[in-house]
Amino acid sequence: MRALRYLLRSSFVAVLVCLSSAYSFGDDAGERVGLWDGNAPLGDGSSESAETWVTIHRAPKPNGTAVVICPGGGYGGLVTGAEGHGIATWLNGHGIAGIVLEYRLPAGRTFVPLLDAQRAIRTVRMNAKAWEIDPARIGIMGFSAGGHLASTAATHFDIGDPNATDAIDRVSCRPDFAILVYPVITMNETTHSGSRNNLLGKDPSEKLVELFSNEKQVTDKTPPTFLAHAKDDKAVVIENSQMFYAALKKHNVVGELLELPSGGHGLNGYKGPMWDAWQEKSLAWLSELKLVK
Repeated sequence: MRALRYLLRSSFVAVLVCLSSAYSFGDDAGERVGLWDGNAPLGDGSSESAETWVTIHRAPKPNGTAVVICPGGGYGGLVTGAEGHGIATWLNGHGIAGIVLEYRLPAGRTFVPLLDAQRAIRTVRMNAKAWEIDPARIGIMGFSAGGHLASTAATHFDIGDPNATDAIDRVSCRPDFAILVYPVITMNETTHSGSRNNLLGKDPSEKLVELFSNEKQVTDKTPPTFLAHAKDDKAVVIENSQMFYAALKKHNVVGELLELPSGGHGLNGYKGPMWDAWQEKSLAWLSELKLVK
């Protein structure tokens, strides 16, 4: 039964990738920028000859807010259409810059996606003036496993190293807000097994499981967070979002959980009333917090 469940979940990720490739988004190709100058760290003091890319989609009428977007894909692929560039196009329509992050897939290197997400936030903040962005209104958004990455960035951050030789490393990587849509949150029993295996391996230590179970990493310094999740999601069950929201409340962090009555994982293929609902509610939430102007 467990093997069948894993097969179904893996197949679903493949379907999402296919849907994403067919998803229509704007004509703006954006500006593609490398983050590591071809020498990307692995998290253990070593590095690899590789690059991580962000694509900056600037709003025609910018309001100063920006969002780093982490597509899903089970940590085994990237759904960069519907959960990446399509989202950037939607954000641009509301004056928000959308920065699509093509994070490196872990493939046994657990800390690699987080390092990329942190670097993306630092890079956006470093270039805030040039990109017409308010450095105090830079958020992160993620879907499914990308939601896990976004929630990891929202709970594992630093204010920058003032003594770093690299100017970007001197900048804070704390996001000012997070938006998590049908996110993987925990690495415990209610996780998405494919995402967990791809990120942590098949036999991770208890310490590693706890470190990346982000409901356990929330503190009073975690940024305001909006979550949306369908009650009938079978691939990533809603308990993931519920646990994170409960942790936010425990630590008196501003948060909102939109429990959608239907839509499953991917919310009916990124369209329809459930998809529209989280977009409308998240924008209203940002406006209430004065995170958009």
